[in-house]
Amino acid sequence: MRNKPMGAKKTEPAAILIRPATTDDSPLLMKAIIGLAAHVGEADGIACTEDDIRRFGFGEKPAFEAVIAEIDGAFAGMCLFFPIFSTWYGRPGVFVQDLFVDQQFRSFGIGERLLRHVARLCRDRGGVYIRLAVDEDNARAHPFYTRLGFAWTKDQRSYIAGGPTFQALSQTTGEPE
Repeated sequence: MRNKPMGAKKTEPAAILIRPATTDDSPLLMKAIIGLAAHVGEADGIACTEDDIRRFGFGEKPAFEAVIAEIDGAFAGMCLFFPIFSTWYGRPGVFVQDLFVDQQFRSFGIGERLLRHVARLCRDRGGVYIRLAVDEDNARAHPFYTRLGFAWTKDQRSYIAGGPTFQALSQTTGEPE
């Protein structure tokens, strides 16, 4: 019997279901977010709760959407995303905030299937692109996205204002709004 080359895809399970997440999936989404944070060494940085997921992800005006992959009814992974707009393209797209595949289902092609599903949703809504950010130290993710045709944007740098910086930025300066 020959050994599989390192990084080779395992035999794909017959029944992979990808479906929209519902409010009842909030615990699964939270588990995935914590798992992703642990994978990149940031588990202590998670402030999000299941209640946050329910409050901001579902209802009248959700801040994000998610799709879930299941194999034989078991949670295999998820992709959490939200709409964005490019003034360069003049068209909408989606930003993938989190892509997570449960350890036991890695190398089955779940991540790729989730991204392809989200790309079709985006396209069907008039979108023309997907944007995402990858943790610098996530060595396994970089070749995965490159293999799918994602390009690293060398001409842009991502910035974030959070915590006290965001609070200071959001304060009224006395100027008319």
